[in-house]
Amino acid sequence: MEWIGAGSLLAWVWLLLGQGFFWRTDVRLPDRRDPERWPTVAVVVPARDEAGVLPDSLPSLLGQKYPGRAEVFLVDDGSTDGTGALARELAAARGGLPLTVSAPGEPEPGWTGKLWAVRHGIALAQERLAPEYLLLTDADIAHDPESLRELVAAARSAGLDLVSQMARLRAVTFWERLIVPAFVYFFGQLYPFRWVNRPGARTAAAAGGCVLLRREAAERAGIPDAIRHAVIDDVTLARAVKRSGGTIWLGLADRVDSVRPYPRPAELWRMVSRSAYAQLRHQPLLLLGTVLGLALVYLVPPVALAAGLADGDTAVTMLGGAAWAVMCGTYLPMLRYYGQPLWAAPLLPFTALLYLLMTVDSAVQHYRGRGAAWKGRTYPAP
Repeated sequence: MEWIGAGSLLAWVWLLLGQGFFWRTDVRLPDRRDPERWPTVAVVVPARDEAGVLPDSLPSLLGQKYPGRAEVFLVDDGSTDGTGALARELAAARGGLPLTVSAPGEPEPGWTGKLWAVRHGIALAQERLAPEYLLLTDADIAHDPESLRELVAAARSAGLDLVSQMARLRAVTFWERLIVPAFVYFFGQLYPFRWVNRPGARTAAAAGGCVLLRREAAERAGIPDAIRHAVIDDVTLARAVKRSGGTIWLGLADRVDSVRPYPRPAELWRMVSRSAYAQLRHQPLLLLGTVLGLALVYLVPPVALAAGLADGDTAVTMLGGAAWAVMCGTYLPMLRYYGQPLWAAPLLPFTALLYLLMTVDSAVQHYRGRGAAWKGRTYPAP
């Protein structure tokens, strides 16, 4: 146990100092100045059965205080709950930016439903508006009235082809508070924002809820056709843009929030498990390595501490306690960002165990033919 505890502590020292300072939450929109001319922007919103959240999200898009020309294109992706009709009613009652609601029909083979809807929305925007920028945002994302203006100003000022903000997810219920901050924490650990934002670095990622993309960069990267099969479409999009020579930026949001509730643990479980195995490229060896890695990094510290105390082994106790302390320290900034009590930090090993089980379940569902299932659709491995 002493060697395992030492390995866990060394892993945490590396994560603390050598993983792009992933645990810090100070990566926010870069310096932004108003451009001399505000470019035209098309806001593309793919929506499938989103009537429950549209009243909290769509008015925020229609109410954007953007100095240039902007229009909203909501693409109804085969909804059965009246999403399209509700969007028109909200626009008629709210006013603001022009809204176009369209329906592309079922996706062609090889396309995910969301990207098929995005493709249709971009084509429609190009036909009617010829935009210089595309704001790709989800139907459950609410934007502050200044959000679009700040995104465009940041992109123009820093010469960025893609600007993405990780929307602040809802964390109200007990299970949301337990799982949601850790979701963003783990994402940052996989894709440290500082590495993503470094020109020339291989790491690339975006947050699909809020992506401002220069249209010329999208065309150069073949977006969305080149990523039509992607279940984890945001990361795949960022990789395509960066691979084609584009400059990208990713950070945490102050003015962009998800309004989707996850009142029950089963819904949070599905949110994570539907794409976890796809993140591992459907590779059993990567799954095994992930399980062992999560166990070493997150589960060993409390186990070592408890075992050391039980056996009176001072070395094991200190190793486990030190690793757990570093773990908690790296989690505190994310808890502050989400306004959660700092005493929740020691619960991170339990949350990591849940994520481990979700990842294993994702693989099980994949081999049962139910992998990447979302809102009535299941996508095979590409």
